[in-house]
Amino acid sequence: MPAPVLITARLTLAPPTLADFEDSRTMWADPVVTRHLGGRPFTDEESWTRLLRARGLWDVMGFGYWAVRETSTGRYVGEVGFADLRRELEPSLDGLPEMGWVLTAWSHGQGFGTEAVRAGLAWIDETLAPDVVPCIIGVENAASIALAVKTGFRAKTHATYRGSPILMMERRPDPA
Repeated sequence: MPAPVLITARLTLAPPTLADFEDSRTMWADPVVTRHLGGRPFTDEESWTRLLRARGLWDVMGFGYWAVRETSTGRYVGEVGFADLRRELEPSLDGLPEMGWVLTAWSHGQGFGTEAVRAGLAWIDETLAPDVVPCIIGVENAASIALAVKTGFRAKTHATYRGSPILMMERRPDPA
């Protein structure tokens, strides 16, 4: 299935392309953005690998990440989507469409994250209808935890990933 383009009231979510790399690289190099995502800015190589992974997930898994832009200006907002990363984590998330999001510092606090996450969740509910969508968030990342709760995720358990404490959350579709 080709990766879809999603349009919301203010945002365009499209599969990442080479043209997105510079904006993505700039975002991942920002210490404000990476504070809760490994604690250090990413190298160009790490940013490039993330872009390739985000795009490649669509072909391998049937889901992946979108590059998110403000529709009216084309300004880069961030990245939102799903992955199966085979993390060394208990309980395991293998085989599940783990949701993730990262937003540029300029876009924080404007509701873009909520809008993009809701669009992604609506797409996966309609397309793949998973029983559960998990996410993991660093326990100190209050803004991301608040976004998760606002979009229907609930705490499942605490764990440790790569030496850091995380909150494992999950979202189940509303019973119809």
